[in-house]
Amino acid sequence: MNAMGMHTSALGVALIKQFEGLRTCAYLDAAGIWTIGYGHTGDDVRSGFRIDAAQADALLRKDLGTAEEAVRAWVTQPLAQPSFDALVSFVFNVGATAFAGSTLLRKLNDGDVEGAAAEFERWRYAGGRVLPGLLRRRIAERTLFLSPHPAGVALRK
Repeated sequence: MNAMGMHTSALGVALIKQFEGLRTCAYLDAAGIWTIGYGHTGDDVRSGFRIDAAQADALLRKDLGTAEEAVRAWVTQPLAQPSFDALVSFVFNVGATAFAGSTLLRKLNDGDVEGAAAEFERWRYAGGRVLPGLLRRRIAERTLFLSPHPAGVALRK
């Protein structure tokens, strides 16, 4: 199915929450970026900033919207829901600009699904070093990306 109109499923949200974790006090992530909630970054996050769980959920919904829009805007191939969820998780983490210029996106739009899937693990670095948690996330995203649609319709290859 075309990505237009798609939204992240509960499974996709759970994946993002699992790997981002909830932090209610601003912290510097592995790349030295101020972060809060479920991986929220931006000019509104700074040292000493605190939020509650409801605010973290609201920021997550906003950030998910941005990631979803990037996937809908740049992916030209039909996607099953698990693939859409995996791409949203990826964009949520690496950013829309990085996704737009990625080999992963180019391969996907060229119809090379396996080649696109192989690109996930290349994005395992933060602050110039491999992070085991980031590698686990990329493996989970790749696995979700390649999983069949719940109705049994496989991702088009």
